[in-house]
Amino acid sequence: MIKAASLPIEIDLLSLSQFLQKQGLTHRINEESGQQVIWVGSEQEVELVRQILATWPIDQQTPKKLSASVVRNSISGIALWRPILNAFIASPVTLSLILACLLVAAVSALGTQVGRVQFLFYPLLETENFFALVADISSIDIFLRTFTPMFLHFGELHLVFNMLWLWYFGKQLEAIHPLWIFVVLIVITSFVSNTTQYLYSDYNNFGGMSGVVYGLVGYSWIIHNFMPRSYLSLNNNMFVVFVIALILMEFVASSWIATAAHVGGMVSGLLLGILIVIYYRIVLRQEVVGSTRKHHH
Repeated sequence: MIKAASLPIEIDLLSLSQFLQKQGLTHRINEESGQQVIWVGSEQEVELVRQILATWPIDQQTPKKLSASVVRNSISGIALWRPILNAFIASPVTLSLILACLLVAAVSALGTQVGRVQFLFYPLLETENFFALVADISSIDIFLRTFTPMFLHFGELHLVFNMLWLWYFGKQLEAIHPLWIFVVLIVITSFVSNTTQYLYSDYNNFGGMSGVVYGLVGYSWIIHNFMPRSYLSLNNNMFVVFVIALILMEFVASSWIATAAHVGGMVSGLLLGILIVIYYRIVLRQEVVGSTRKHHH
């Protein structure tokens, strides 16, 4: 907890503590070096306690006029932002990707104003084969644009579907992996899925996080089956549903859905999963991915 204030030992803080408790502000008061120390859970609550103390009469049992609604509103604000802050602390990469996609969706009006975000399109590179394409990447800017199509989305359903599954798989994988491994997983699945789609279609007007999502699905399936003590929330039925959906998309909607990106993402995710299993089980001789301190099951 965080120290909010220190007051002389002779001051009776019972009424103050009761007031804070009534307002729903979790706190603790103890004696430390002849002082009464008030502890709270966040910096916002520190500021709120100090505002209350500024109006609290030391020689009376009731406060001066301090609007209880102001206190409640301040606490409500803290309660609102705390889950968001905790989510960002726990899953900074996943949440940053989601926020970036939402921002791009807003700027591009969900893909109806693509002229505003053309700089995110896959670069126009040599398409004769993969090696020719890689050889044609001549700058950092061009290299970065091989990843940026993942931020583009076309329509509400496209955006919502991808963000929900990105959060579902991303937060689980980010929780058990060292940060650098999770970032590498995102980067590789993004590059492979985007590049597969570009080589397959020979045009760059595509986008979406679907390739990365399918990469996370394939990767999670490998980890779930070969390192089950990592406790990922995935079962074989869910994996089968994703595969069936991929097949249906190819036969029913391949003309307007980037199915090659889905395939490239899933294959890269499966292969990366196999590499990680080999690394942890054979090289490190661990039965879980990442640090065992991250697992609470």
